[in-house]
Amino acid sequence: MISAAVMEIDNNGEPCSEAQPNKRKRKKSIVWEHFTVKAAEPDCIRAYCNQCGKSFAYITGSKLAGTSHLKRHISLGICPVSRQNNQETPYLKTCGSGDASGPPKRRHGATPGFVRISFDQDNCNNDIARMIIQHEYPLHIVEHRGFNEFVRTVQPQFRTVSFDTIEENCVAMYLGLKQNLLNVISGIPGRVSLTLDIWTSNQTLGYVFLRGHFIDNDWNLHKPILNVVMVQSPDSDDSVNQSIVTCLSDWHLEGRIFTLAIDQSCFNETLMGSLRSFLSIKDPALLNGQLISGNCFARVLSHLAEDALYAMRDTIEKVRESVKYVKTSESLEEKFIELKQQLQVPSMKDLLIDDQNKWNTTYYMMVAACELKEVFACLDTSDPDYRITLSMGEWKQVETLCTYLRYLFDAANIVTAQSYPTANTFFSEVSKLHIELTHAAMSEDPFVSNLIKPLQEKLDKYWRESCLVLAVAVVLDPRFKMKLVEFTFAKIFGEKAEPWIRLVNDGLHELFLESLAQMLYLPAPNADEQDEDITKAEMSQEGSLEGAFLSVGDSLSDFEIYISDTNSSQQIESELDQYLEESLWPRLPDFDILNWWKLNRSKYPTLSSMASDILSIPISTLSADSLFDTEFRKMDSYRSSLRPSTLEALICAKDWFYGGSSPSPAPSDISNTIEKIEF
Repeated sequence: MISAAVMEIDNNGEPCSEAQPNKRKRKKSIVWEHFTVKAAEPDCIRAYCNQCGKSFAYITGSKLAGTSHLKRHISLGICPVSRQNNQETPYLKTCGSGDASGPPKRRHGATPGFVRISFDQDNCNNDIARMIIQHEYPLHIVEHRGFNEFVRTVQPQFRTVSFDTIEENCVAMYLGLKQNLLNVISGIPGRVSLTLDIWTSNQTLGYVFLRGHFIDNDWNLHKPILNVVMVQSPDSDDSVNQSIVTCLSDWHLEGRIFTLAIDQSCFNETLMGSLRSFLSIKDPALLNGQLISGNCFARVLSHLAEDALYAMRDTIEKVRESVKYVKTSESLEEKFIELKQQLQVPSMKDLLIDDQNKWNTTYYMMVAACELKEVFACLDTSDPDYRITLSMGEWKQVETLCTYLRYLFDAANIVTAQSYPTANTFFSEVSKLHIELTHAAMSEDPFVSNLIKPLQEKLDKYWRESCLVLAVAVVLDPRFKMKLVEFTFAKIFGEKAEPWIRLVNDGLHELFLESLAQMLYLPAPNADEQDEDITKAEMSQEGSLEGAFLSVGDSLSDFEIYISDTNSSQQIESELDQYLEESLWPRLPDFDILNWWKLNRSKYPTLSSMASDILSIPISTLSADSLFDTEFRKMDSYRSSLRPSTLEALICAKDWFYGGSSPSPAPSDISNTIEKIEF
């Protein structure tokens, strides 16, 4: 019960001096100008707002709640009556920045006052749009009751936003980011390479993802998603070609595409031929079209892993069932751990049930199970219900499979080691994998040779199709140049390596000459500028013999131009020879190839331009989160229900937020963009 002394309270919420004569009366708090305290129950005193009448806890038993929550009710505009009347309370005036009479004196024991925080509905809507984009929340979250109740608790002035309004905000944010990215792409010195990936959906629709890869003026690698195009038939050449046309048009990339990487398992040979012809028309083909379309390295690895797992599917299923038997019961798992300790098995790996749509999880499961095979072998003795048995020969086969899956796993991890690594990093990994599988395919062990030979044949096909691109890229790494190519080809091809080395050398020089031509033959100035330049040249050459010849139109003027171009070509072509003849750069662990070319672009102007195109070539079409997928990615039903333009906006904007390829637009830019949107 509250004592009588405490019950005698004045209108300021303070104990009366008569009730406590031995204590000094505390100063009056400004908050009590807006609240009145009343005894609600025998042991409970509450504070009531003079404006809206809402009650708040003040004293319960011997516990004093304080006044902070009362101050917030008034100072932050939470009180609905004060907000409706648009009144600024004396408390805010007193605790604000002060008036002409100067700042108020701080009261003894008082807390600093709150400053009114202005509320902007448009900025709040933009923040919600950003949240939806970044975390892939459904657009209709803004109409969920729980969401709106929470937001109104935090900010009572918030007005509920409709689905259409937040959709407009998301699209406006995307358009602002897109314009910024378009400005970046327009200013890059080189060309853009594309990757093409196809998603499916339960509605049998297809979604073509086109991602651009390029290096900017400051030698930063960019890899933004450019377009997400919904198509009715993803396996038709018209759908794929039209998606590429859309990308070229949206981003002004006509004549600026360098390469295209795809998953060739999605296309038959007829469609591949149609795609190459289409791109050759849109952009002049280099090296007889060998660079136009390349296979996705990550997809190749996934297909190899799938083939290996399928070849041993019955044995792997036994391993999976054994793991499931242990993991689906806590008591069984405890018995398994006890048995492991009794047998003194040193493995520290935990058992896990694999996701059969991701081959790396199956690899993890088998590696852990192999280390615990002795425990599984003895499990039936302590648990008569366990009847899944693998022979030692079967465990040996699983271990062999894990050995070669490890090669695929390590090769795939170069994609995850950094976000979309430069093309030079792939040559050594692919060649190492090729050598390992070639040796295994010729093994005297029939199980190993039968398991690995089909994988080696598929990888060899990829190697022969892609080694030119991979080799040219590694030549532009100053730590390796042609030396690593010669060394590797000698190991792979033996005495037949010379034609392959010559192929790379010829391709390198052809690419260099093409880059040289681009730099030499710049667009001609307009007629007025041309006339002005000619006039200045004639004035500077007045009285000279060379000027006289030029003025009368010498019949050998074409020869003079030819000699000039030839001398320039010979002079600049030595740039490539100089680079190749110089000593190799040290193999430092923190070597940054893009920074090296940035520092050496004045020394190798043409070669650096070529390097910016080559090093940005995408070898894989997949992002890290889908690297080990064994199935095509699917668009979920919710996103499939969105308008194609809205879906593209949500996916691209999220990628640009996290990829950093495009700075965020200012809120005012977004507001201006919203006014122009028409659905």
